Amino acid sequence: MSPITSGNSEQYSDSQKLAARARLHSNYTVAEIDWFPWVMKQLPLQAGNKVLDVGCGPGWFWESTASELPENLQITLSDSSPGMVQEAVGRCQSLPFESVVGKQADATDLPFEDCSFDAVIAMHMLYHLPDPSKGLAEMHRVLTPGGFLAVTTNGAGNSRELYRLTTVFGSEPFDPAGAAFGYAEAERSMQAEFGNVNMAEHPAILRVTEPEDVFLALTSYPPGDRADEAQLAAFREAIAEAFRAGNGVLEVGKESGLFISRKAA
Repeated sequence: MSPITSGNSEQYSDSQKLAARARLHSNYTVAEIDWFPWVMKQLPLQAGNKVLDVGCGPGWFWESTASELPENLQITLSDSSPGMVQEAVGRCQSLPFESVVGKQADATDLPFEDCSFDAVIAMHMLYHLPDPSKGLAEMHRVLTPGGFLAVTTNGAGNSRELYRLTTVFGSEPFDPAGAAFGYAEAERSMQAEFGNVNMAEHPAILRVTEPEDVFLALTSYPPGDRADEAQLAAFREAIAEAFRAGNGVLEVGKESGLFISRKAA
């Protein structure tokens, strides 16, 4: 099991730890269009589609884009964490969808019939699976012929300026998500499963002006959340030095992409 797949039950029992990382991106991303609306605009959804969100998390995507989505979508929210499913359903039930259903589910053994959904969404979650190809095979199975899978993930160069700071914990100086299931692996795996794939990258950077937000984000998951006092002190000094070098601003390159494949009709 890779470091990014370890401790998932603790990390994602609810959205508290995830929120610390999300705040960094929501507060400091510089982009013409925010991430969730950008993803939404790329999705070829149609009115009345049956949509499965695998690894739905707390449902933030649907809450932020509901008013712009096609009418009468039937949404099924699935996650390995029952806490996340409960939170997502609670957040989405009042939104203008035809229906909202929640289901705790293992992404590599989805409890749905073949050809059940017109669209499957898997946002920043396949790198948590020990074998992402098993997840992709299940997503292919539950899609209707002609239906599409949308996957998001990070590139290998994502947020290098942040991950260099975490070397004080013994981490590698790169995004573990991009290393586990980055652009190259997403393209290769989806091409192998579906025979087609199209990719787009969200144009954005981070311009962080508050060092404490970096500290909170990068100590919200392993190994930072288990660091001792000496490591935390060294981490704070590394952050401070990075901000001094940037005259009070830490500019971070982002690599976040969307991959779409269609099941043969």
